[in-house]
Amino acid sequence: MNKPAVVVVGLLVCLGTLAGITAGNSGSPQRSLTVTNDDGELATVPLNGDTFAVSYRNSIYQTLAEERYEVLPDGSYRLVQIAADQLAVLEEYYGVPGAPEPAGPNDRRNYVVPPNPERPVVFDTLSIAATDLGQRTLHVPEEPPLELWPLVGNSNPFVVLDIKEIQ
Repeated sequence: MNKPAVVVVGLLVCLGTLAGITAGNSGSPQRSLTVTNDDGELATVPLNGDTFAVSYRNSIYQTLAEERYEVLPDGSYRLVQIAADQLAVLEEYYGVPGAPEPAGPNDRRNYVVPPNPERPVVFDTLSIAATDLGQRTLHVPEEPPLELWPLVGNSNPFVVLDIKEIQ
């Protein structure tokens, strides 16, 4: 092989190696959402993006509502939208300052509204009651809904939701 051909082949090998390294390091870290309580880890759901939601049966209105979260780069998560089947849950129970809007045709709930911008809600971990009355359910895109109350059985009904990086 002549000298220019060797240089070209060497350059292509270097570029291929660099592309492989870059592809392996690109994108955001893989994360999962863990559900734990005093008994340990109850479930792990891979996060296929940067959003998830927790739906529940509102104890006052006896209708379904949902809190929707965005995962932040540091692993915390922020409430970005509240959704419900009845307007009263959003207007009275949550007392949001803006007017709720009809949800899109593929939404699980009927109405949506952003949370109060004057009181941002950000969590590192979230402790919630997983009871059969509240029927809390975890919704992660591209994953089946995960009902939380059957995970605890008759033990302590409080669970903690936490974002973990997958190693």
